[in-house]
Amino acid sequence: MKIYTKTGDCGETGLLGGVRVPKNDPRIEALGSVDALNAWLGVCVEGAVIPKELLREQNHLFDLGAELAHPRKAAEESFETEILVLEAEIDAWEADLEPLRNFILPGGCSASANLHYARALCRTAERRLLDLGQGSYWPTHVRYLNRLSDWMFVAARWSGYKQGVADVLWTKR
Repeated sequence: MKIYTKTGDCGETGLLGGVRVPKNDPRIEALGSVDALNAWLGVCVEGAVIPKELLREQNHLFDLGAELAHPRKAAEESFETEILVLEAEIDAWEADLEPLRNFILPGGCSASANLHYARALCRTAERRLLDLGQGSYWPTHVRYLNRLSDWMFVAARWSGYKQGVADVLWTKR
């Protein structure tokens, strides 16, 4: 099977089941944002303090993408369990960290900076999912992406902590 099909050469792409939609359809925008986040998590694994956790979330994002690729499909999968796991890890990591007293900038070490960038991509994916509108609104999926971005923020801080690198504090001009 060839990787190129030439069926997208006119600005359309196929959803599962063969339905064709424009490549700038809100569902494809959401799917593309989830895919971009997933790809960046692959970058984050290199040099990560939490590679197994990142791989786990890549799999969850792939599941979310598969649901988005189905035409007219309402969410059937719940991400409640995944949300609880993220919250437990956030709480465990925060127990090691100094409480935030200032805003921080993305950076520190490469593991932290990469996770901060992933957090920003996650927020974009969350907004694109909301762009689908009420007819396709998947509340646990939006909550999952919201919590995942929180998780990435704390994971970025905790990664720096584990590598002996302090948060980069924002200084007001």
